[in-house]
Amino acid sequence: MNLLKEARAVLSEGGICDGCLGRRFAELSHGLTSRERGRALRTAVAMEDDEPYETTPPDDCWVCDGAFASFDDRAERAAEAVADYDFDTFLVGTRTPPLIEENERLLGELHGDDNSASFSSDFNREVGKRFGDRVGASVGFDRPDVTVTFDVARDAVEIDVHSVYFYGRYRKLERGISQTEWGCYDCEGTGVRDGDDCETCGGTGYIVDESVEELLAPAFVEATEGASAVFHGAGREDVDALMLGDGRPFVMEVESPRRRDIDTDALESDANDSADGKVEVRELRRVDRDAVEAVKSTDASKRYRARVSFDRNVSQDELDAALETLVGRVEQRTPERVERRRADKLREREVYDATGDTEEDGAVVELHTEGGTYVKELVSGDGGRTQPSLADELGTSATVEELDVLGVEAEDDEGFV
Repeated sequence: MNLLKEARAVLSEGGICDGCLGRRFAELSHGLTSRERGRALRTAVAMEDDEPYETTPPDDCWVCDGAFASFDDRAERAAEAVADYDFDTFLVGTRTPPLIEENERLLGELHGDDNSASFSSDFNREVGKRFGDRVGASVGFDRPDVTVTFDVARDAVEIDVHSVYFYGRYRKLERGISQTEWGCYDCEGTGVRDGDDCETCGGTGYIVDESVEELLAPAFVEATEGASAVFHGAGREDVDALMLGDGRPFVMEVESPRRRDIDTDALESDANDSADGKVEVRELRRVDRDAVEAVKSTDASKRYRARVSFDRNVSQDELDAALETLVGRVEQRTPERVERRRADKLREREVYDATGDTEEDGAVVELHTEGGTYVKELVSGDGGRTQPSLADELGTSATVEELDVLGVEAEDDEGFV
């Protein structure tokens, strides 16, 4: 390739700035910016042709339409836009105007693209370098804290502050609390149906007044100065069940946080204070967003304790024999109590262990089951929708009066994070 001949041909197409000229030869040599390459080529062509050296300001460039004149201004505006946010890594993106895309395509058809760099890649690099210097952050190609997008046509800067994530375990110490906000399905959370207060939710818009999410989220939002928080749990327990033992794994995602460097011990203490003894957080730590999928998809088994009542007296021997038959595979059709929210399906689940002790008014039963097992229905039978069941094996009605989750167990707890 005759380098100066190629440069001369590009210059013959009309006024082109040093940056756009240099981009045509971006793959040749290293350690130079496109502007430096373009200036060097323009100088060499002028010297070889013994012509006066004349540059083309970016504002007069037919290719970039002046965009390459605005690196410093755009970087400064982006820095001002994120001035209130703490972050360590960033990534810059560009929306290239159709006119510039068409100009680049035309130039490529005339002179080839073998050694060229695109407008967007060069723009990202030059503005990103200036932006990073101003804010003291580094480029992060893999999940940056902040993404800055420059809309060149609109001359606008868009900021996307990515979420921050915290892993922990929660214990639910009072009954009547759902895991996440539970909006009313009859009034769609408005509290009003057919012009009157919704009878289902009493006009509140919620099926359950309190949730683990609502009790904990304010502390996370306050600590990070975030916009909102989203709760992700490793499964969920019933509203009327306690979550005891070491607690249930969860990830709290805080959206648009202004602060990322958080003392998790202090945050854990604040979250527990705000939950007022109803919910307790432990093992809190920072994680990345992969933890959300890990927590939600983990195949954890559960240990339960159920206080069960019967319609007749049940002896210890009867209870032992009935519980022994439950160990193994059970078939469960979607319970009637959740049919409104879940598809009617037949599922197979494993019961690993079942033990219990009779009491004067019933029994206390402990069960170790595969995740996703409907434990109340494993006891009651749910009108034959769960088979086998404790009620069927005993030949009498069996009802769970109280249910406690004693443990959520994964093969590798580190797999959550």
